[in-house]
Amino acid sequence: FLSSEMSLCSPVSVGNICRSPIAEAVFRKLVTDEKVENQWMTDSAAVSDWNVGRSPDARALSCLRNHGIETAHKARQVTKDDFQTFDYILCMDESNLRDLKRKSNQVKDCKAKIELLGSYDPQKQLIIEDPYYGSEKDFETVYEQCVRCCKAFLEKSH
Repeated sequence: FLSSEMSLCSPVSVGNICRSPIAEAVFRKLVTDEKVENQWMTDSAAVSDWNVGRSPDARALSCLRNHGIETAHKARQVTKDDFQTFDYILCMDESNLRDLKRKSNQVKDCKAKIELLGSYDPQKQLIIEDPYYGSEKDFETVYEQCVRCCKAFLEKSH
């Protein structure tokens, strides 16, 4: 069953250069593979403004390329409009969740459902840890978690 209504999904992390662009690219590939990309608008954003305008971390891009996925994403900060536009804002950890809920309380017509992306993980890994200070292996772990979570999210949202 496919909904004819367009759904909107935005992964969010602290800086929008590691976890959230990986999640965005993974989700975009999944909906394209399932031939439902015309039913989804996908983007990602940051809680902070540290990296606005920057490309994803080179290790994130390398990890995605290793899985045949390209992205031209540039980091951006979550806006008030995002809370009114997106149906789902899926974040990576409790700190993101707290910050997003606080920001959403300042938005009059917030329609976004704000959740941890990890809440969809069949392996119950609730938190997607920031790989920034880690190794290539940590980026691969983030990628694998995002694949599991995004697949489960997509199945549940149909």
